[in-house]
Amino acid sequence: MTASFVYDAVRTPFGRAGGALSGVRPDDLAAVVMRSIVERTSLDPARIDDVIFGDANQAGEDNRNVARMSALLAGFPTTVTGATVNRLCASSLEAVIQGSRAVEAGDADIVLAGGVESMSRAPFIVEKSAKGWPAVGNQTMWNTSIGWRMVNPKLPKHWTISNGESAEKIAREWGITRDAQDEFAVRSHTLAARAWADGIYEAETVQVPGAELSRDEGIRDDTSVEKLAGLRALFADDGAGSVTAGNSSPINDGASAVLIGAEGAVDAEPLARIASRAVHGVDPDVFPIAPIEAANKALARAGRTWADVDLVELNEAFASQSLACLAGWPDLDPAKLNIHGGALAIGHPLGASGGRIVGHAAHELARRGGGVAVAAICIGVGQGLAVVLER
Repeated sequence: MTASFVYDAVRTPFGRAGGALSGVRPDDLAAVVMRSIVERTSLDPARIDDVIFGDANQAGEDNRNVARMSALLAGFPTTVTGATVNRLCASSLEAVIQGSRAVEAGDADIVLAGGVESMSRAPFIVEKSAKGWPAVGNQTMWNTSIGWRMVNPKLPKHWTISNGESAEKIAREWGITRDAQDEFAVRSHTLAARAWADGIYEAETVQVPGAELSRDEGIRDDTSVEKLAGLRALFADDGAGSVTAGNSSPINDGASAVLIGAEGAVDAEPLARIASRAVHGVDPDVFPIAPIEAANKALARAGRTWADVDLVELNEAFASQSLACLAGWPDLDPAKLNIHGGALAIGHPLGASGGRIVGHAAHELARRGGGVAVAAICIGVGQGLAVVLER
């Protein structure tokens, strides 16, 4: 088995729902990062053995294998193949994992992985009738941007609560207060704003032509615990809720790409080596805590412990989820988590987020000249995914 390396990673700034990127089709968003990464590395796209991109919704303009469509839009030769994968919020991290496995197994020398999501453009849909011309009855319209839809009634109802209700459940079960969640959210915005101001994200972002953003659109410099305290809880009817719009990740648009190859496959110094990966499952209604064991497994497979870890990129779906994961990693110094902000501020375009966190972790290891990083993410319906990087 050969080793697999991250040679480069790039993403668009993440736009807010209905914001600057809402007028851009998801296949065009993905084409931007695909084209950018080959230009940045001076790579002949014909050398790419496969394009693997994640996408959580696939109900609109991202249908029919958006990985292949976007590669064609990026101008890649038709000989460059493409596959779209779906592990919901971890879709692009799943793409990175599949790409690294292909390289390590010798099935590919270079794989372009990543993901895309336009939650703004995700369509409303209705179920198709089993009959050609139903005589009576109405149809339910579903919003495909996020969440459960057309749920099989055989599934236990306590499993199919909304993501926000799961975040509220975790807050209660883990004793995470409203103040702690709001403080964590403010930290995310503060660190993200500072990182952009310091130029940290410049090397790993590319602008979308005609929809340029100076930084991620959801970052709020002026937020505070006092301001967030004024927001109402959204997912509890008993007046004791703590999960709000302010301590939850927003709805976003964006794309990410990660160039993976064998040693020496790309004429550039790798950012990091992919040391291990792992997945873990839990009950769907407590999905926020699944990254705890996914990261523990990945570290064990890499022959590492939390004492070896220099930084962690954890996707912040909710503040309660992130704080529960921190509590589940008692040997991790909280200061090593999301040092440049997280999804509460940066945003969470479902299919693109995994590529963002693993890409940023790789860039940060290169900036430091070495170290060990963990990229981890929770997934709706009860899964967690994690990757360990080393340099």
